Amino acid sequence: MKFCKKYQEYMQGQEKELPGVEFKKHKKILKKCRSDLHSHNHPDAVLNIPTCPHCCPVCDGTFFPSLLNEMSAVVGCFNERAQKLLDLHLATGFRKYFIWCKGKVQGNHVALIQEGKDLVTYAMIHAIAIRKILKKYDKIHYSKQGQAFKSQAQSMHIEILQSPWLCELMAFHINLRETSVKRQKAPSLFEGCALILKDDKPSLSCELFDSIKLDIDLTCSICLDTVFDPVSLTCGHIFCYMCACSAASVTVIDGLKVAEPREKCPLCREAGVYEGAVHLEELNILLSRSCREYWETRLQTERTERIQQAKEHWETQCRAFMGV
Repeated sequence: MKFCKKYQEYMQGQEKELPGVEFKKHKKILKKCRSDLHSHNHPDAVLNIPTCPHCCPVCDGTFFPSLLNEMSAVVGCFNERAQKLLDLHLATGFRKYFIWCKGKVQGNHVALIQEGKDLVTYAMIHAIAIRKILKKYDKIHYSKQGQAFKSQAQSMHIEILQSPWLCELMAFHINLRETSVKRQKAPSLFEGCALILKDDKPSLSCELFDSIKLDIDLTCSICLDTVFDPVSLTCGHIFCYMCACSAASVTVIDGLKVAEPREKCPLCREAGVYEGAVHLEELNILLSRSCREYWETRLQTERTERIQQAKEHWETQCRAFMGV
């Protein structure tokens, strides 16, 4: 089955209408440009100038902005749904009971896994659709504008494979696999998803369909150790929470939300990436289970440092209150 038909059937099979990419429409636009571009009778054919007899989105410059808006809607929907799912899984006590009742969701992990599987499928099928559209664009127009657009989307944080919630879903999948839920008849979120420990350096690896493979390095580039209490900045890079606070010139008491917009990511040097940082709770649980000895040692070290920062913070607050 051709991907276009597969994509259409997938979108039509959703119980509720979700944001998506107009894959068939974009393919038709590109096919029209191709037929006009390669027409032997067209005066601009030799120059490879894609001009259609009737104004089209490629020629009038609205093709990429339209695709950008669709991608933004898809990523926004995926992030929101993934966050709600993982909040539900991590909730405890009365809060968990309240969320279960409010969401009218069955109180078992099988329902969570099914929702997670739906989210992963939603992310992957749109990642493939966008990749095929951009590849087709470059092939037809003998250009690299499709790749340039992809880079632009990544810098704007609307590339779905860069979403920190995809990393969280991978950790969520492994965490559930390690519990008693594996004895239940439940669908699997990923195939071949695993936490790999090589020379005591962990990484998340997952092979997805259509030759898409994700490899996420879990070494903090600041302390050069396994990320502890991991946080993902909006640029997609993962650091230890305390390391990120240090890089942003804030204390752990104040948190990353008070970081100045001019503060940059230590790796990509992009500014304004701290305010929207995401705490990777599922990944934190996974690493604490998989690296127990390291985690206990790091926990003691971090506790001492946090106590010291808290003490200095309150001493500063007291001096300011007393007018000293």
